[in-house]
Amino acid sequence: MRPIVVFSKMDFSQSNLFGYIEDLQELTIIERPVRRSLKTPEEIERLTVDEELSDIERAVYLLSSGQDIQGTSVVANLPVLMRQNPAETLRRVLPKIREVLHVAGVEMQLTAAVSFLTVLQEESVSIHTYSHSFLHIILQNVEHKDAGVSNAWLETLLAVIEALPKETIRHEILNPLVSKAQLSQTLQSRLVSCKIMGKLANKFEAHIIKREILPLVKSLCQDVEYEVRTCMCRQLEHIAQGIGTELTKTVVLPELVELARDEGSSVRLAAFETLVNLLDMFDADDRSQTVLPLVKSFCEKSFKADESILVSLSFHLGKLCNGLYGIFTPEQHLRFLEFYKKLSTLGLQQENGHNDNQLQLQTLEQEKKYISVRKNCAYNFPAMIVFVDPKNFHLELYSIFFCLCHDPEVPVRYTMAISFYEVAKLLNSGVYTIHKELVTLLQDESLEVLDALVGHLPEILELMTNGGENSGSESKLLSIPDLIPALTTAEQRAATSLKWRTHEKLLQKYACLPHIISSDQIYYRFLHRMLTIILTNNVLPVQKAAARTLCVYLRYNRKQEQRHEVIQKLIEQLGQGKSYWNRLRFLDTCEFIMELFSKSFFCKYFFLPVLELTHDPVANVRMKLCYLLPKVKSTLKIPTDKHLLQQLELCIRKLLCQEKDKDVLTIVKRTVLELDRMEISVDAFQKRFYENDLLDQEKERQEHLLLEMEQLEKEKQQNEGRSTNINDKMFEKKRRDSKTSSVLAKSITLSVPGSSSGASAGKEDKKSKLVRSQSFSTQALHPKYSNIDKCPNKSAATGYTSSVSGMGKSCMLSFSDDSFRTHSTGSSGNAAFPSSCSSRNLFNSTDQKNNGNKESQSRKMSIKNRKSNS
Repeated sequence: MRPIVVFSKMDFSQSNLFGYIEDLQELTIIERPVRRSLKTPEEIERLTVDEELSDIERAVYLLSSGQDIQGTSVVANLPVLMRQNPAETLRRVLPKIREVLHVAGVEMQLTAAVSFLTVLQEESVSIHTYSHSFLHIILQNVEHKDAGVSNAWLETLLAVIEALPKETIRHEILNPLVSKAQLSQTLQSRLVSCKIMGKLANKFEAHIIKREILPLVKSLCQDVEYEVRTCMCRQLEHIAQGIGTELTKTVVLPELVELARDEGSSVRLAAFETLVNLLDMFDADDRSQTVLPLVKSFCEKSFKADESILVSLSFHLGKLCNGLYGIFTPEQHLRFLEFYKKLSTLGLQQENGHNDNQLQLQTLEQEKKYISVRKNCAYNFPAMIVFVDPKNFHLELYSIFFCLCHDPEVPVRYTMAISFYEVAKLLNSGVYTIHKELVTLLQDESLEVLDALVGHLPEILELMTNGGENSGSESKLLSIPDLIPALTTAEQRAATSLKWRTHEKLLQKYACLPHIISSDQIYYRFLHRMLTIILTNNVLPVQKAAARTLCVYLRYNRKQEQRHEVIQKLIEQLGQGKSYWNRLRFLDTCEFIMELFSKSFFCKYFFLPVLELTHDPVANVRMKLCYLLPKVKSTLKIPTDKHLLQQLELCIRKLLCQEKDKDVLTIVKRTVLELDRMEISVDAFQKRFYENDLLDQEKERQEHLLLEMEQLEKEKQQNEGRSTNINDKMFEKKRRDSKTSSVLAKSITLSVPGSSSGASAGKEDKKSKLVRSQSFSTQALHPKYSNIDKCPNKSAATGYTSSVSGMGKSCMLSFSDDSFRTHSTGSSGNAAFPSSCSSRNLFNSTDQKNNGNKESQSRKMSIKNRKSNS
C-alpha cells in the first residue's frame, strides 16, 4: 500500500513569517565558514627570515630550517637562481635540495621534477655539468613509490636522454638498466625500464641495440605482469624504427604476433595498434601471410568476444584498409568495406552481433563506446573514400555519409563537420552530391557542429559552386537556392546564442560570398544584415567582423545605385548616428574601406564625413579619430586632393586650439608630429611608394571595371527589351498579314473562278523574289553563319519574305551602333536578317563590308595616282 501523504496548510501570518526568517538566519550562521585562527607570535617568528640575507643564503636557510611550503618555493625558484648565480647554486643549494627530496612530500617532488626540466631547457649550464649535478638526483627519484611522482621524474629523464651524449647514456643509464629490468625488481621499476628502452632505441646503432637492448625487450615482452607486457608492446614501435626493417621482421614481428594472442585484453590492444603503426615496415609477404590474418581475427572477435578492441579498431580502420589495399582480394575488399559500414551505424540498429536480451541490458558505458566507434568512423571517412575510389562514392559510401551527418550524437556530427572539406576535395567533380548534407550541417542544432564546419567554409563553398569540369553549370546554379537560406539561418542562430566567437568567425568567413553567389543575392540577403549587426550587436569583435564583411560586399557590388545607398546609410546611421558607439564603429569601417578600396574612392565618399567627427562631443570619438588621421592623410594625392589636404590641416588646427580634454590634446600633439613627418604621394609614381601605388592603381582599375560592367549590363538589358518589343510587333503584324492574305485568297477564288493561271504566275514571281533575297542574304552573312537555320529563332520562309521592308526597319531599330545603322540604310540586303540572330553575326558581316569599302577606296586612289603619273 502507498503511504498516505498529508499536506498541511501553510500559515503566512506575520508572526509565523518572522519566525521563518529567524530560522533562516540561524541556518546561514551555521553554514558560514569558520574563520581560521590567526598565526601565533611563535609561528610568525619561525616564518620570519632576515632581510639582509642574499638569495643563495636565504635558499639554504629555508631548505635547512624552514617549513615545507618555504622549501617548495625555493625548489620552484631554482631556475632563477641558476640564471643569476649558477656556480653558488650548484655548490650550496643543490646539495640541500638533494637531502630534502629524500623526505619531501608529493608537492615538492613534482615541483622539483618541473624545475630540473626547466633548467635543462633554459641551458643555464652545460650538458656535462647538468649530467654531473642533476642526473643522479633524477635517477634516484624515478622509482618513487607514488606513481604520479615517478611519471613526472620519468618525463624529465626522457627529456634529458635526448640531450645527453652516448657515453654518458651508456654508463649512467643503459648499464644499470640491465639489473632494473629483471623480474626480481618492483613492478614500477620494470615499467620505467620499458619506457627508457623505447627512448634509447633511437640513440644507438642497430648492432648495439641487438646485443644489449633486444634481450631485455624479449624478457619484458614475456613478463608475468600484463601491465609490463602492455608497456613493452607499445615501445616496440620505437625499437623497430631504431633497428631497421630486417631485424624488425625477424625479432619484433614474432613478438607482436605472440602478444596479439595474449590473454590480457590491454596487451592484445597494444599489439594491434603497434601492428597498424608498423605496416610501412613490413613487405607484401609479411602483410598477406602474417598481418592480414591477425587483422581478420581481430575484426571477427571484436563483435563477439572482445569488444574492448572495438574503439581502437574503428580508429585505425582507415589506415589499416589503405595500408593493406594492395594485397586485398575483391572479396576481402568488400568484406572490410561492409565491416566499416557496420561500425558506422553501431548502436543505431538492432543487427549488430548481439541478441535481443543483450540489447535490452545495454549500459551507459556501452552507449558511450558505440558513440566513440561512430565518431572514429566519421574521422576515417576521407580515408575510406580513397579506399573505395571517389568514383564509387555515391554507390558505396553515400548512404553512410548521410547517416553520419544525421547522427543523433553531436560528437559524430562534429567530426563529420571537421572532415567535410577533406571529403569535398576528394570528390572533386562529384562534390555536388553532398550539397544537401552541407545544408544539413549548416542548420545543425549544435553550434559546435557549425563552428567546426565554418573553419573551411570558403573552400567548401568554392568547391560546391565551381566543383569540377564534369559538374555542369546547371547543377551548380541549382545548388545555390538551398544554400542561401541555410547560410542566413546559420548566422541568425549564431547571433542569438551566447557564443560570440562562433558568430565572429562565421561573419569573417562570409566575406567569401562575392566569389560564390551573385551581387544582387548578397545585397538583398546579407549586406543589410551586416549593417544591422553593426548597429545592434553589443560585442565589439562581432561588430568589427560584420563591418569588414560589409566592406567586402560593397567592394564587389556591381550596381552603382546600391553602392550609393549603402554608403549613404553608413554615413547617416553610423557616422552621424546618435550613439557615440556607432560613430566609433564608423571609424572602424573607414579603416576597412581604406584597406579594401582605392585612395580615390575613400577620398570621394568618406574623407569629409571622417573629418566632421573632429567636432564630435564625445572625447573617445575624437581620440580614435586622431589615431586614424595618419592613415587618412596617406589616402591623399597631390595635386588632385589639394583641397582635401587643406581641410585636414584646418581640422587639426581647430583641434589644437579648441580641444579641452587633456588626453585628446596629448594625442593630437603626438599625431601632428607624425603627420609632419609623413610624405604625401603625388599622382605620378614614386620609387618609395611604388608598391603601394601599384596596389592602389589595381584597386582603382577594378572599381572602374565594375562601373563599365554595370554600364554594359544596362545596355544589354535595354537592347534585349527593344528586341523583344520588336519581335512582338513583328509577330502581330505577320499574324494580321496571314489573316488578310487568307481572306483575299478566298474572295479571289469566289469572284474570279478562272484566275488560276494568273495566281500561278504570281506565285512564280514570289518564288523568284524569295530566291534572290535568300541569295543576297547568304552573301551578306559571314561564311561561318551563312545558313540561316543556325540562328536560334528559326523562322519559315514565308515568315521573313512576307514583309521585307518591315524586317529591314526592325533590324535597323534593334541596334544602336551608328556604323551599322548607316550601312543598313545604304543596302536593302540586310532586310533578309531574322531579328533574333546574335549581334556578333551582324557585326561580322558589317566588318566585312567595311573592309570591302576600304579596299575599293584604296583601288580608286591607286587609279587616280596612275592617271596623275601618266
